[in-house]
Amino acid sequence: MTRWIRRAVAGAVIVALVLVGGTALRVWYVARADERPQVDAIVVLGAAQYNGTPSQVFAHRLGQAKELYDQGVAPRIVTTGGRAQGDTYSEAESGARWLIDNGVAEQDTLVVPEGADTLRSLQAASREMQDRGWATTVIVSDPWHSLRARTMAEDAGLEAWTSPTHSGPIVQTRETQAWYIGRETVALLYYHLFGADSVRS
Repeated sequence: MTRWIRRAVAGAVIVALVLVGGTALRVWYVARADERPQVDAIVVLGAAQYNGTPSQVFAHRLGQAKELYDQGVAPRIVTTGGRAQGDTYSEAESGARWLIDNGVAEQDTLVVPEGADTLRSLQAASREMQDRGWATTVIVSDPWHSLRARTMAEDAGLEAWTSPTHSGPIVQTRETQAWYIGRETVALLYYHLFGADSVRS
């Protein structure tokens, strides 16, 4: 009996290690992709902003979205992200202002100022897009965030690809990259298990 218990425990440990390792590998693999099909809209996920000025992380995402827009990947950009307590601007509003100031036509932006995490932001963006008959998107975020964001967007009813930024503070060192891969692996497994977001990003 003890031998069977040991085998069951060992089997469970092996399965868990394969699941975690496989998920981490998928996070890493999708982070390296840069998909640029023609779509209905580019969705750029929000990040910290300071009184209307995007943080470095957010500015790199917005720059990537503008590059895709300039290349004709989509005729419009959707900015996402809500407003923290005490903020004058939402992340989505801050992002749209940055895009307009950097040459994107105002009528080519759609502000979706909802969501304090990836899941709720993408669900809100999906509702707004589908109300307008838009069904396909390229999602712009940080590399390690891409798989989780794409998974959530697809679950929200969109056909999604990813084109992450490959510059900025999140991708500067191997230690930073390893930390984010680990965090995203846990966050994606949590989402699959509970259908909820475990981090604000």
